Amino acid sequence: MYYTYAYLREDRTPYYIGKGKGNRIHKKGKTEIRPPKDKSRIIFLKQNLTEEEAFKHEIYMISVFGRKDLGTGILRNKTDGGDGIKNPSEKTRKKMSESHKGEKHYNYGKSLSEEHKRKLSSVRKGEKHYNYGKSLSEEHRKNISKSKEKYHYIIYSIMENKTYKINNLNIFCNEHLLHRGSLTQTLIGKRKHHKNFKMVKKERKKETY
Repeated sequence: MYYTYAYLREDRTPYYIGKGKGNRIHKKGKTEIRPPKDKSRIIFLKQNLTEEEAFKHEIYMISVFGRKDLGTGILRNKTDGGDGIKNPSEKTRKKMSESHKGEKHYNYGKSLSEEHKRKLSSVRKGEKHYNYGKSLSEEHRKNISKSKEKYHYIIYSIMENKTYKINNLNIFCNEHLLHRGSLTQTLIGKRKHHKNFKMVKKERKKETY
C-alpha cells in the first residue's frame, strides 16, 4: 500500500510533500529534497492508499501549500506531483484525466472543516509565512502594487455555475486554494479547467490620469 508524507521545518510548516511506499519516506532520491535529521519532522499525511489515490493526494497537497520556485507557496517541490508513472499508456492517461473531472474528482462535494481551513491559513501568517522577515524595497512594493491593478479577470466556477469578476487574481487563488499558473492556462487552452474553475477573460484596465 502507498502513502503520502511531508517533511516539516522546525516551525512545523511543510517544506516538501511526497508519495511512496515501504521505507520511501526516509530516503532521498538523486534530485529530491533531503529529509530532516529530526525524525519527528517526518510525518505521514495519509496511509493505506492505492497508487492512484496517493498520486491524487500528493497533487492536492502540493496545490494547497504551493511551490517556492513558482512563488505560489512554501514547498520546495519542483513539480506539481503525480510524477511516478513512466510512459503511461493512452488508456491510463485518459483514465487519470477523467478521474480529475466533475463528480469523479477525489475532492468532489467535500468541504474543508473550519479547523482544517484555520490550519491551512495559519501556515501563511506571521512567522510561519514563507516570506516572513524579508523586506521589500519601496520600488519593489510599487511594482507589486501596480501589477495587481493592471487587469480585470472573469473566472467561471463549473461546480457553482457561477461567474466571478475580480481585480486581484492572487487573492482569488488564495481564497479558493488555486494555483495561479494552472488557472491562467485555462484561458489559453492548455487546460480545460483547474479544480473546476476556468478563466474566461483577462483584460487590461483602462489607464486613469
